[in-house]
Amino acid sequence: MNSNEEIARYLEEAVAAAREAGAVQREELYREHDITLKGAVDLVTEVDRRCEELIVARLKNAFPDHRFLAEENTYQAGLAPFTWVIDPLDGTTNYAHGFPWFCVSIGLEYEGKVLLGVVYHTMMDELFTAVKGEGAFLNGQPIRVSERAPLNGTLLATGFPYDRTRDNENNFQHFIDFHLECRGVRRAGAAALDLAYVAAGRLDGYWECKLKPWDVAAGSLLVAEAGGKVTNHAGEPYSIYDHRILASNGAIHQEMLGVLQRGA
Repeated sequence: MNSNEEIARYLEEAVAAAREAGAVQREELYREHDITLKGAVDLVTEVDRRCEELIVARLKNAFPDHRFLAEENTYQAGLAPFTWVIDPLDGTTNYAHGFPWFCVSIGLEYEGKVLLGVVYHTMMDELFTAVKGEGAFLNGQPIRVSERAPLNGTLLATGFPYDRTRDNENNFQHFIDFHLECRGVRRAGAAALDLAYVAAGRLDGYWECKLKPWDVAAGSLLVAEAGGKVTNHAGEPYSIYDHRILASNGAIHQEMLGVLQRGA
């Protein structure tokens, strides 16, 4: 395992890359975008591509032997047991419509475990960071999950898969079930921010299906390091390569699992 000084350098470079990408996003937000489709409703803009290029270029320059797993491109594998897991612009649909709810998400995986995570909430200039075993932070200040329980007094978040019109695993029934059990459910459209908000105690729980590793790598570590709990929908230990995620403050985790089992 690398030294604390090396981990600090990984985090420093990730933060710098996230802020650099965020600056591009702010500058370009309300301009006309070159939008292409990866699916019927799955968008990508020139800003996604530009931000990914600059993040990868910066991290490759700093750590040339590291591997990269990013949303928009495939990269030649490095030799080191480190993989940067990058969503350069989480919330692309929001961004393309000028809806200011999106972020940069950068995680670093070491031998199958997420070592550090950075989520930069671009338009609010909020920097969420975590290093495994060292807690979670917002703009340098420690954060903790909420203590709210039971479920009927909580605020949750979720999202829906891009193929929701073609596949029965579309989260619709879970959405209805949770709405009947909690104070409210929000669907804002950026998974990494939903997880960061659970870590900060602004949301009490979050669930979703069909996410990719770059959607959850940084955010899942934030929740765990902020004292929360992250599992799959069966309550088993979570991997960023799992199909389904459940993240909560811990106090309502069993109740949330119970609701998910109804629609399983």
